[in-house]
Amino acid sequence: MSETTPDNKRNPFTRPGFILSAALIVALIAAVAVIAFLPRGDDEPDASTTAPSNSTPSSTGTPTEEETDESICGLPDNDETALGEAPESDWELVGTMAVPSAPETAGPGVADETGFRSCFAQTPTGALYAAANIWATGFFGDPAKLYQELAADSSVRDQALEAIANGEEVGSQNVPSMQIRGFILRGYTDQEATVDIAVETENGSFGSLPTPLVWEDGDWKINLPPTGNTGLQQLQNLNDYIRWGEF
Repeated sequence: MSETTPDNKRNPFTRPGFILSAALIVALIAAVAVIAFLPRGDDEPDASTTAPSNSTPSSTGTPTEEETDESICGLPDNDETALGEAPESDWELVGTMAVPSAPETAGPGVADETGFRSCFAQTPTGALYAAANIWATGFFGDPAKLYQELAADSSVRDQALEAIANGEEVGSQNVPSMQIRGFILRGYTDQEATVDIAVETENGSFGSLPTPLVWEDGDWKINLPPTGNTGLQQLQNLNDYIRWGEF
């Protein structure tokens, strides 16, 4: 399992863990709402803060087949296992959030008439692009379609789809504006990846959006933990992250 991190020592600001709904969208809105109203972190790290766990992706929800499924839209794979620098990216808006796009190499290889984006390459860059697009879809897309197509098969996914089918409100129209500012590829194999996306909210606060992914049915899917909380937290600064995004 390879990890991509900048050379500087990890020392971000760690908030207490969120207790969130199993519904991913609710978790996203709740976490970003908290981040948006917290004070902006200082530029210098605080030695008293606690670093996030440098864990490898969970095996929960991982496909059992030994052979890797091919990309559902024919995107190429490769043998790379890390990202040492930010990939050059074109950026497109999903709602008000800019996300990377390379349809012939990293993805999304499929975008339907509603703008829903899926099919990402089985590569480190593909996993990074998938994570960024999944979060943007979580904030601004169709919740039912998000769970149906971009969440790995699990009881958490089933509960979310059942809640939506029962008419429970999922999502919010009051999502704070945010943009991607960096990433860490914390772990990668061709079956699992953990991508940590750093975002900046409209008031200048920074947040971390850890994204556990599994390769399932020829695409990267978010692997929802039982609590629905992937480890969302505020960041004091972006010192630990590879800078990336449309500035």
